[in-house]
Amino acid sequence: MMTQLRHPSPPLKLHRKTLRKSLRLRLEWDSGDISSGHAEKESLEIVEGEEDETDLNQSDDDGDDDEEETPCEAEAMEIEFLLEEDGYGLDSPLREEKELEEPSVETESFSESEVVSENRDKSANEEKVSEKWSKNPEDTTDAGTSVPSPRAVPQRTTRSSQSNKTSWCWSFALFCLFPSTLLVIGGLGQHVWHYGMPLSLSQLMGQLELHWLEGLWLQHEPCNSDCRVSLVESVPEGLFYPPDSSSLPSISETWTNLLTRANRSVDIAAFYFTLRDTDLGLTEPSAVQGKQVFKQLMELEAKGVKLQIAVNGPRTDTRDTADLSRTDAEVREVDLQSVTGGIIHTKLWVVDQKHLYLGSANVDWRSLTQVKEVGVSMEDCSCLAQDASRIFEVYWNIGAQKNGSLPHFWPARYSALSSSEHPLNLKLNGVPARVYLSSAPPQISAYGRSDDLSTILSVVADAQKYVYISVMDYLPMSQFTEPLRFWPAIDSAIRAAACTRRVEVNLLVSYWSRSPGSMFLFLQSLTVLNRSPLGCNINVKVFEVPSTAEQKKIPFSRVNHAKYMVTDIVVYIGTSNWSENYFTHTAGVGLVVNQTGSVVGEGQRSLQTQLQEVFLKDWTSQHAQTLSNGDAKRCGR
Repeated sequence: MMTQLRHPSPPLKLHRKTLRKSLRLRLEWDSGDISSGHAEKESLEIVEGEEDETDLNQSDDDGDDDEEETPCEAEAMEIEFLLEEDGYGLDSPLREEKELEEPSVETESFSESEVVSENRDKSANEEKVSEKWSKNPEDTTDAGTSVPSPRAVPQRTTRSSQSNKTSWCWSFALFCLFPSTLLVIGGLGQHVWHYGMPLSLSQLMGQLELHWLEGLWLQHEPCNSDCRVSLVESVPEGLFYPPDSSSLPSISETWTNLLTRANRSVDIAAFYFTLRDTDLGLTEPSAVQGKQVFKQLMELEAKGVKLQIAVNGPRTDTRDTADLSRTDAEVREVDLQSVTGGIIHTKLWVVDQKHLYLGSANVDWRSLTQVKEVGVSMEDCSCLAQDASRIFEVYWNIGAQKNGSLPHFWPARYSALSSSEHPLNLKLNGVPARVYLSSAPPQISAYGRSDDLSTILSVVADAQKYVYISVMDYLPMSQFTEPLRFWPAIDSAIRAAACTRRVEVNLLVSYWSRSPGSMFLFLQSLTVLNRSPLGCNINVKVFEVPSTAEQKKIPFSRVNHAKYMVTDIVVYIGTSNWSENYFTHTAGVGLVVNQTGSVVGEGQRSLQTQLQEVFLKDWTSQHAQTLSNGDAKRCGR
């Protein structure tokens, strides 16, 4: 039997606005637009709003149709929610097309079996709604829209917290770790550029060693580039010049002045240390200046000044250094013979890492009154004094080694602060100058230090007008090794300057009882170049200090001991004689000053002009004689 059923149309439109608002709020919550802190509160307000609106709509309907909401209405709301998700909402074009295809419920007749089927469909729809709400928030509908679930809210909050932590970690890496990585890579590149690629771990440690712990308590003077400089000399007793000749401050006065100004430290590198005449076992009146300097050294400890002495060793006469050690002075004998086969021939003073002396004078009473010496004193010149201190520290380091070895790589704290490639820009008595220090031999020269021999060769090669040289020994061969070797490095440079560039070369050497006879034979080979057709402008003179019978009894004295060179470009003042061993085995230093092109104001004089006058005074004096054939015959060795 067929039963005609008629279902009333449920009031779906009554709740469409509320459902859409609720769905939109949940979608915003799912996308993170609503903060988790207020999500629960907002949800509660929406639910209350839904109830209020439902009540209001019901009240309105009661007034209009006087009908009550049936259970079918709630079910219809859920169905409408699902239909809107699937694109079949009441206003959807898909729904309109569906309605055109299917007959209206109001005019359709159902059989009993169809009623049962409809109830089965209702149950399926209820299960579908329940399944939709219980899905994971990450599951999507056919339309691709996320379906939030109230049970998924805590998971969403946890995932949001984890996302915030991940974002913070990436921000930290971006702003902290990434710049740090760039700094490390950049520092490594700069390190390799300056020091080269280390070949071993020990070499790398030596390169990186900056001695920063010492910097915690050792305060260096601020680098001062405005220096006061003076050429200084020692004139032996009995050596006379014309009355109108210029004179320089004495070396003894210079040392006394430096010790008076010392406040913290005095570092001295010396060949030997004999400021008193006790080494001769007699009383020598001319030793008074040396004794005065020694007295000041003994008083440094009472002033709170630290004295460090690096002297060539082993020594036979240690009376001066032993007495100084009793005043807490530190003395180290540097056995360079076991390391390079040479000696410490350096003559260098560094005071407070602010003032310095460099020149030919040994720390010996004879160097102040019995030997002709030339040096340079620089005060308030900490930029250069700190660099000189690094050379001293190399000797000091070697003196601490008992096994006669050198480090594989000199630590960075010994690296040069000046070089021929990177000279210091200073002002010497107000005149701009480019200055650097050189050292020998290469084995004990730290990174960046200009080699002393290479420096001399470059000075000769750069000269355009003249080269004036004053040196005790000039010998183009080895001097203290067996077998003897020919060594033409400097000799060839001088010949090239005079014969190919037509530079005037004046060479002043010394004659005394210990002069090597072979030196004069080599010098004669230079003067031969003056003859036609070569006509090379090379001139050689021999300087001899006159001596009385008593003065001749003083050993290692009465000689012109200077070691310098002046050209039309630069000034070079060194501590080495000019033969092979002094540059390949023996420790020495050199100072190069270039003031070419500098503006010299009124009342100012360049160092180059002053040293040129010193040379010409000796060159034109009665003590300098032209080289003769008999000079080699009268030499003691």
